[in-house]
Amino acid sequence: METTTYKVRKGNTLFGIAQFFGTTVEKILKANDISDPSVIYVGQEVIVPVDTEEYAGYIYVTRPGDTLWSIAMKFGTSVDKLAKDNGMLNPNMIYPGTRLYIG
Repeated sequence: METTTYKVRKGNTLFGIAQFFGTTVEKILKANDISDPSVIYVGQEVIVPVDTEEYAGYIYVTRPGDTLWSIAMKFGTSVDKLAKDNGMLNPNMIYPGTRLYIG
């Protein structure tokens, strides 16, 4: 099992982070030596164990002002690949909070 790092944002919980990455709170607690799952803070970098069978890339959560082009440039990929990998029919329609797979 591999890991990825996630920076905690306002409103995040370990349960929500675990669901997002398809893992468990227990695995995140163990990977980070966290004893109280209710005590995380904005800006904290959390190690998240991920199943490489299901997760072979990176998940990016879009923010206000993001475009598929700017995201593609940030991660060294193309708009076409991002659109295809994420099943997007209209690559011009992205919204803040959308989870994009970056493979």
